[in-house]
Amino acid sequence: MDRTDYEILCSLALNRIFGYSPATARALAARFGSPGAVFSQSSDTLDEAFGPFSKFRSQICPQALEDAAREYEFLRSEGCRFIPAGSPGYPPLLSECPDAPVGLYFLGSSTPEEVFGSGDFVSVVGTRDISPYGREWTARIVGAMGRSRKRPTVVSGLAIGVDITAHMAALDTGLPTVAVIPVGIDSIYPRRHAAAARRIVSSPRSALVTDFPPGTSPVAFNFLRRNRIIAGISRATVLTESKAKGGGTMTARLAASYGREVFALPGRIDDVRSAGCNRIIMESIAEPLGDEASIARQLSLGSVSLRRGPALEESLRACYGAADKATVDRLVAVALFIREHRGAVPEEICRSLDEDYGSVSAALCLLESDGFISTDLLQRCTITDKKC
Repeated sequence: MDRTDYEILCSLALNRIFGYSPATARALAARFGSPGAVFSQSSDTLDEAFGPFSKFRSQICPQALEDAAREYEFLRSEGCRFIPAGSPGYPPLLSECPDAPVGLYFLGSSTPEEVFGSGDFVSVVGTRDISPYGREWTARIVGAMGRSRKRPTVVSGLAIGVDITAHMAALDTGLPTVAVIPVGIDSIYPRRHAAAARRIVSSPRSALVTDFPPGTSPVAFNFLRRNRIIAGISRATVLTESKAKGGGTMTARLAASYGREVFALPGRIDDVRSAGCNRIIMESIAEPLGDEASIARQLSLGSVSLRRGPALEESLRACYGAADKATVDRLVAVALFIREHRGAVPEEICRSLDEDYGSVSAALCLLESDGFISTDLLQRCTITDKKC
């Protein structure tokens, strides 16, 4: 084993031992010169370094290196990597954080240096209980980033709601994206996002990362530990929708504590899903986001093109030109109503357009299957951002 592999192996061991106390691991490595040097010290030297009451002292032993060696081989067999702190592929901004992890597990088709070596990183976070407003504006915010002069990497946590919306909007608009997961690199959480995770892994300059060793399950405390990495990687954090004490709000507050820029999408005062956004704006922790024309400027991404493709009606008529005129007119009317009344349900559309339920239902099914609208479990309809 060469020196580089040995240092990675020792970093793996320190990460397992000090996962929840990374500052201690970094202090040890700094004191002795490197992670490898920590495991080369005599028992007396280690006893003196740790003191008489440390719970960690007994874990600095040959068995820890043997366990790390098995883990290292497993990572190689699965196509994963471990990026130790201080190595070229470690995220530069993350290394500035006082609680930065000893290293990151990494899975992607690009190298860590290609993913983290250059470029801008903006995290987009928020609630799992996403509303049509939150879904639409998360996609529109990411879309504005994709049309900006400086195109960033979008960072989020692969969770249901805002996170997955941000990841997919990034890939749809050609932006790279990094998903920070709260489990081992050998798992996906939630499992329903396995296909999305595969798409991320196969996309250029995109990756899954975590500081949790393989085999780690998704327990509650892991999410806070994960959120500090999302905030730490990113120059700026955008909170699009979050409850007052939601994980997204915690991530935004962490970002502020690191001295990073924080932005929030304002919401209705009586909407619990916007309470976190409104609160951190009120507390002057976050700057409120304006319209799409100003998003790139606020995020220091340069100018943004407001061109969003063909107008909705033009796209609809081009798509359904072969159908009879009455059908096309109905599809256009339904889609335009949804655009003006975000979250409309079928019964509301029927009443407003004076159409029977069967005709409206058929129109909604066709519009959704062709990607013009999306519906949630309550049948609330929203125009798909990329089709606007």
